[in-house]
Amino acid sequence: MILLPHITLFIALIVNYLPLNSFGRILLILPLVLIYMITCTVIHIMPFGLRQLSTFRLKILQGGRYLLRFCFWGFWIQLAFYLLMEALNGWNFMTDFRDAETGIILILIDLIFCCVHFFLFLLNACIRILSTCRRLGVVKRLLIILWLWIPVLNLFLLRYLGRKAREEMDQEICRFENRKERNGQMLCATRYPLVLLHGIGFRDLQYFNYWGRIPKELAANGAVVYYGHQEAWGTIEANAQAIKATIEQVMEENHCDKVNIIAHSKGGLDARYLISGLHMEEHVASLTTMSTPHQGSELLNLLNRLPDGVYRFVASLFDANYRKLGDTAPDCYHASKQLSADFCKEFNEKYPDSPKVYYQSYASVVKSALGDSLLSIPNLLMFLAGASQNDGLVTVESAKWGNFKETFVSTGRRGISHGDMIDLKREDYKGFDVIEAYVKIVKELKEMGY
Repeated sequence: MILLPHITLFIALIVNYLPLNSFGRILLILPLVLIYMITCTVIHIMPFGLRQLSTFRLKILQGGRYLLRFCFWGFWIQLAFYLLMEALNGWNFMTDFRDAETGIILILIDLIFCCVHFFLFLLNACIRILSTCRRLGVVKRLLIILWLWIPVLNLFLLRYLGRKAREEMDQEICRFENRKERNGQMLCATRYPLVLLHGIGFRDLQYFNYWGRIPKELAANGAVVYYGHQEAWGTIEANAQAIKATIEQVMEENHCDKVNIIAHSKGGLDARYLISGLHMEEHVASLTTMSTPHQGSELLNLLNRLPDGVYRFVASLFDANYRKLGDTAPDCYHASKQLSADFCKEFNEKYPDSPKVYYQSYASVVKSALGDSLLSIPNLLMFLAGASQNDGLVTVESAKWGNFKETFVSTGRRGISHGDMIDLKREDYKGFDVIEAYVKIVKELKEMGY
């Protein structure tokens, strides 16, 4: 931190004070330059102090955090160095070099070189954190890249990047330690396989997992995980038929007579119709619903105010596009209408819970209308409609069903949105670990004998 940025001073000393010819000076200067280049390259590529971490991404992230700290302390050390040199008249050896004007120019060159030296480390740190930190969304990354070049403001942005990197590292290290501690314990090895049911507007795709990092962690802890493979814009009745076929296949493959269902959003209504409407209660041990609008979605109540012709036209556009994505019989109009409060009231009366199935539910809350950029518009509409306790699409009261367990919320200003409940963005939020939440849910199902 003290000597590396001042290679120009060492070169000036060699040139000015050592009685050597040109060849002798080159022999001294060249090793200094090589040492500088090699040392800086090593620090850029492999920042010091890295812990033994599980993934390459985390090593890059932690390296960015260390480089930020390196630059922070380097700045203060260099400031102290320049002040000390000034106080002790230490610049005299430079101003005596040939003439005072040349000496001042060399001092300025040294200062510029020192600034460039630490700027490159800062740039490396920012690139590392911006490219690997999951706590930073796409919008935040773009704003930071745009604003990072503004003097003074960039100091606050660098501090923010460092804090986000630290928070993620703390969480990832905790997660890593948990994995080491759980090794071989099979916490999620439930008696019956898990079937995960997605919500409206999505499909179970091969290369984009609707459930983010959750299934991989559950499988690593012993769970047997399957997906419902219902359609994105299928009605409750049509999707339940598809889920029934999936469950029958799962039971045949695993030689079991039941499954555990974890369903998100509309998937919970599909599952409830499967159990009570298609009489599959003998083959479903438990149903866990995550942010399911059991009492309907306030957003649909607002959308129902649109003229029916406009609503049908927009729905037909969705149907046409989702046929290209794999839906065989998309019905956006009726599938979305089934999320209204009136429909859900009638649905709840017509299809009561089966006493043979264990029902439990979870909800989440976004703390502000702009908490989640993807759901900012529907979230704002729901806030304006008076539904303050919601996740952007579903209120807490609507999500309660059976044994209501918990409302997830972060300790930050953001909160936990409808999409965060299934790790849609693959991001981590302060005070909430979605992966650990699902491990806990499945662990409890195992302990209950399911």
